[in-house]
Amino acid sequence: MLRHPPAFHSRRPPETIEERALTDLEQQLHGLSTPSGDRAGDRAGGPWWREAVVYQVYIRSFADGNGDGIGDIAGLRSRLTYLQELGVDAIWINPWYRSPMVDAGYDVEDYREIDPLFGSMADAEALIADCHALGIRVIVDLVPNHTSSRHAWFQAALAAAPGSPERARYWFRPGRGAEGELPPNDWRSRFGGSAWTRVTEADGSPGEWYLHLFAPEQPDLNWDHPEIAQEFLSILRFWLDRGVDGFRIDVAHGLVKDPALPDLGERAVREDEPGPPDTTDHPYWDRDELSDIYREWRRVADSYAGDRMFVAEAWVSDPHRLARYLDGDVLHTAFNFHFLDCAWAAPALRATIDETLAAHVRVHAPSTWVLSNHDVTRHRSRYGSRLAGALGDSGGLSEVDLALGERRARAAALLLLALPGSAYVYQGEELGLWEAPIPEQAIQDPEFARTGRTRDGCRVPMPWSGEVAPFGFSPAGSDVAAPWLPQPAEWASVSAEREAADADSMLALYRRALALRRSLRALGDGELSWALEAPEGVLAFTREPGFQLIVNLSEAPVPLPAGWRVLLASCELADGGTALPVDGAVWLEREL
Repeated sequence: MLRHPPAFHSRRPPETIEERALTDLEQQLHGLSTPSGDRAGDRAGGPWWREAVVYQVYIRSFADGNGDGIGDIAGLRSRLTYLQELGVDAIWINPWYRSPMVDAGYDVEDYREIDPLFGSMADAEALIADCHALGIRVIVDLVPNHTSSRHAWFQAALAAAPGSPERARYWFRPGRGAEGELPPNDWRSRFGGSAWTRVTEADGSPGEWYLHLFAPEQPDLNWDHPEIAQEFLSILRFWLDRGVDGFRIDVAHGLVKDPALPDLGERAVREDEPGPPDTTDHPYWDRDELSDIYREWRRVADSYAGDRMFVAEAWVSDPHRLARYLDGDVLHTAFNFHFLDCAWAAPALRATIDETLAAHVRVHAPSTWVLSNHDVTRHRSRYGSRLAGALGDSGGLSEVDLALGERRARAAALLLLALPGSAYVYQGEELGLWEAPIPEQAIQDPEFARTGRTRDGCRVPMPWSGEVAPFGFSPAGSDVAAPWLPQPAEWASVSAEREAADADSMLALYRRALALRRSLRALGDGELSWALEAPEGVLAFTREPGFQLIVNLSEAPVPLPAGWRVLLASCELADGGTALPVDGAVWLEREL
């Protein structure tokens, strides 16, 4: 029988009377509605975001409402019942702002306008109201590291002279070499090649260079400039006033740069490699000054009622560095990419979980778990073959064992949703979607041209119904455009309609798991205790009251412990229901 050590504490101190009074006052001041119903956070009396399950909506691929082949707000509104029935607490919507769409909306031209591709501001406000009426909160994506090259500020900078106030909002510098023909330093773009592009001045002569850590159409903002900070505080208030419940911060680890712009030297070569960057003592990643920016943001969010929140996309070297973004009055949550990128092996997973919990408990913050997103190879494919790189390198996909990947993905879902803290579900993972092969001529990812890698395989539009593309993604009609990325014909077998009718489908597993997670007091925010005598290759922990998770990553079935009743299993149990097969997971309830 499995035994358990003393519980590992990770719970936030109770809300004080003063905090409750301040919340009441803020509600009167802002008069904003918040979602109703028994949502995440209610069981422990803490903020909803400490244990929420958030569904990531990659809006251009979720649902197409007008037949142009691109997902939009109308399509999303038409599928809200699906999300409610799935059982999520909130949605995170990828950028929907006005944009030239060079990088799928992460090149923002205007942060206060909805791009016509997706709808209008009225549509966005109606969506927020619809979500709140269903008890679903709304998190929007914020892109503060860079703007579009068509942003009014950058256009003004191009028209202005070197050394002008307009150029001071970005990183313009003279080049090196006799004629300024070389970039100012050796920094590399995450999309490949130099992070600098030279401009042509108003008189037609070759001019200064500007910094872009991503595409040339995404110039980096200079956060040393006070006007940048004030603008983004205003943008936060703009969207909070419209009722959004939080923000996902894009490239949260990259805003601050060393003003000396030193060369990277030998480290520059590694910047071109796929995978998390080495952020240790780095001139533009994970710099200590970031905390001052986010404390100002936190003060703005805290001035609104309803526990508004931030979640940081921060790729950093270790969980302890990540926890610095959550210390005290900085941000609320941050994605745990170490867990996402972890090998399917019990020692590695346990080490990652332990390090994450230990780092987060020191700052009284919840851990935030995630398996996939719009930038990484879908985890069903990753778990079917380690040849498929986590950060979008689709090499080796022909060698993926999708059946193996599905078994592991089902088990990983039960692990994810049983861990303390909050969890994010990337659209389609609840259907068991795998990384889709994209013909080279159809690739739209700007990274592909400079690196040969593409993230498009995880961004293919959702299959909703039917036997042929577009699988209900777009409305029926002869004039409907093809989806913006091609869908595999095999996705007919994993459409939402087909899986909703199958009690053994991945969708059914997610629905049951999310319903149980909401009903069980042991799950969500809180504590866990590892089993003392779990067999080698097995992850086993309990959460009180009376819950146990077991994941079998060994090479043989393992007996289930006596005194426990099965609540949910990721697969059919072995030996007459008494053993857990390899690559299986089970939720258990202590028998009274």
